[in-house]
Formats: sequence, structure tokens, C-alpha cells
Amino acid sequence: MNSQKYILIVCITLILSSCNTSPEKITNTSDYDTYIELAENKTLQNAMIDNEFWKHKLEKAPNQFPYISKIAATYSHLFAATGKIEYLKKAEEELIKVNEITGYNNPSFLMSLSVNYISQHKFKESLELLTKAELIGDRLSDVQKMLFDVHLELGNNDLAKLYLEKIKNMNDFDYLIRLAKWSDHQGDLDSAIKYLEKARVIAESSNLSSIKQWTYTNLADFYGHSGDIKASYNHFLKALEIDPNDAYAKKGIAWIIYSYEKNPDEALRILNSITTTFFAPDYYLLKAEIFEYKGDVVSKNEQLKLYEKAVADTLYGDMYNKYNVFLYTDENKKIDEAIAIAKIEVEHRPTPQSYVLLAWAYYSNGNIDDALNIVNQHIVGHTYEPSALYHSAEIYKAAGETEKANALKKELLESAYELGPLVAEKVNQL
Repeated sequence: MNSQKYILIVCITLILSSCNTSPEKITNTSDYDTYIELAENKTLQNAMIDNEFWKHKLEKAPNQFPYISKIAATYSHLFAATGKIEYLKKAEEELIKVNEITGYNNPSFLMSLSVNYISQHKFKESLELLTKAELIGDRLSDVQKMLFDVHLELGNNDLAKLYLEKIKNMNDFDYLIRLAKWSDHQGDLDSAIKYLEKARVIAESSNLSSIKQWTYTNLADFYGHSGDIKASYNHFLKALEIDPNDAYAKKGIAWIIYSYEKNPDEALRILNSITTTFFAPDYYLLKAEIFEYKGDVVSKNEQLKLYEKAVADTLYGDMYNKYNVFLYTDENKKIDEAIAIAKIEVEHRPTPQSYVLLAWAYYSNGNIDDALNIVNQHIVGHTYEPSALYHSAEIYKAAGETEKANALKKELLESAYELGPLVAEKVNQL
């Protein structure tokens, strides 16, 4: 056999073996089945008990208005445990009551209502409340931490950086998690992980379950973005050890199983267990995506109908605008409505993530030039988020900007896990 023929056969063998090689299996059903098969939701039960307790206290002492804030907190916990929007709105009602009683002059109550508005994506309303709290001057450091959060959400990067400097303290958990968020925002994922690992040390030494759980799930996300899937999986399990009903952690494990291990049936088993007691609409979209990956169009469309029925509830306000734009532009459904929603998002939050919605809506409507202008002015060079860059690459390709599309493609190939198998395939076709 001559050397050229030998080399050719070796190369073909390597290519074929690489195609058939499955990724290393990270997960094990024995690690998480006890959390999937829970007979009761203690987190929900405790929140309901607390809700009744504080309502009873207020009935006995109607003048004790701080109890209203306690009731609001229990509704927030009920929302976190169930994903039911009505609980978030009830929390808002109670928080408005207590702020009206105190003349919007108590920073603690202002911050509580601000947190609620952030959950509802009412960022401008949140900023207004925090600005009032800052002028009052009490609990100033806590207010400034939240001002960093809101300015970053609104795309006011210079102001966000200013407030980050005001709260600087490398021994403070709250500062470290915000420094991690800022680093990630700047595209420095390694530093983001480093700072969040420092925060984890503080969280574990404090032994406060809530901040440990928050840290574990956020580190799990960061580890996943960096490609350390094993560490991501382990931290989702750590979160479940604290709260066996943590829907977000279970969803994270389902994503690993779907996107990394390419096991859609097991991912759906986990998601189906979540959605029996947790009702956030985006879970329907994730299940629809997995059914599409399986080639099950009927089940995919069933999930999309469930999503559309859920978000038809006006209580959601603008919370699902991002999802709706992408859904409405899929197969050219409701393009005009998608453009209108995207314009609202840009008006409310002029961030790269909002601009990509408008660019994609224009692109889907055939307005390539308008889409391209938005990509060049507001997205590329302003965000490192893979989804935004993928949509930008598609627009570059449509505009004939092949070199720019290929440059983004190189980056996106490293984000296949984060994007998921369906989008990763589209990246390969760029």
C-alpha cells in the first residue's frame, strides 16, 4: 500500500469515528431522580403557610402596615415556587399598598416594589422608585446595588459602571456577584466565573440557603457557557440539594441532557415533571424546541399552542416580548405584530438584546437594509451574547456581507451547547 493511499484511509477512518463519537455522558438518573419524583412541594407548602400566617397577623393588628410587606414577600415566594403570574401581581398590589401608606418614603418598601417591577420587566418604573430611595439616603448602599442592576438592564452602561464603583468591596457578596455580572456583560467570562467563585466562598461560609442556592444556579450557567458541563451539572445538583423543587435547576439539567448529551426523551421527562407544578410559559417553548429536534411536528405545535394560550393572559405585560418576537417571525407569522413588539422593547430597553429583536423582525419582513443598519450600529461590538450574534450573522449573510458572517460563525461554533442543537445546525449552514 503506498503512503498516500494509507494516509487517505487513516483520514477517512478518523473522520468517520469522530462523526460517531458521542459526547462524554455527564448526567446520571440516580443523581436527580429523587428530585424529579417528589410527591410534595415543601417550598410551596411553606410559602402558603407563611402567607396565611401574615394575613392572620394583619387581621389581628390592621395598623401594623409592615405586615403588608410580609404578605407581599410570601406572594413573591409563591410566584417563585409556581411560576404563576397572579402571585407576582398580588405581591405588587400589596407593595403598592404599603408604599402608599408610607408616602413612598421608605427605602425598604421602595426597593421591594422595585424588585417586583424588575421581575415584570418594568425597568423604567423600577428606576423611578430607586431614584426616590437614593434621594432619601437610608440604606444607600443597598439602593446603589439595585441601581447598578437596573441601569445594566436598561443599557445605561456608563451609569451601571458608576454605581458598581460606588459599592466596591471585594469582601462583599453583593458586590462580587455584580462584578461577575459586569464581567460577563463585557465578554470576560473567565473573570465572571472567578468573581462568582469568590462569592460562593462567602455564601457557603454564611450558610444562608437562599444565597447558596442562587450562587450555585448562576455558577452552573456560567460553567455551561464556558464549556465546563460537568461543573455546571454538579452545581445544579447542589442547588437541588438545598431546594429539591428548584425548577430552574431541573431545567438546567434537562438542557444539559438535551443540548450536550443529545437525549431529548430524558430531557422531556424532566421538563414534564416540572410543568405539572410550575407554570412559566417559556417551558412550553423549550419542550416545543425539543420536539422539533425529535422531528415530532404535532407535539411541537401542541406546545406552541399551550405557550400562546398562556401568554394571552394580559397580566404578563411585556415579560414575554422577546419570546413572542421570535415566535411570530418563525415561518413569517404575525410579522407586523413582531415589529411592533420589538419597537416597544427598544423604547423600553435600548439594549443590544432589544435591538436584535427589531433587526430580526425587519429581516423577517424582507427589510434587509434596515436590519443590517441596526446590527452594525447597536449589536455587533456591543454584546457577546451568542443568540444575538447568531441572528446578526444570518442578517450579514442575507445582506451579502459574507466575510462578517463567517467571522461571527467562528465564534458561534464555540457556543453550540449554549445555542442548542437546532440553532447549532443553522450556524453550520451559515
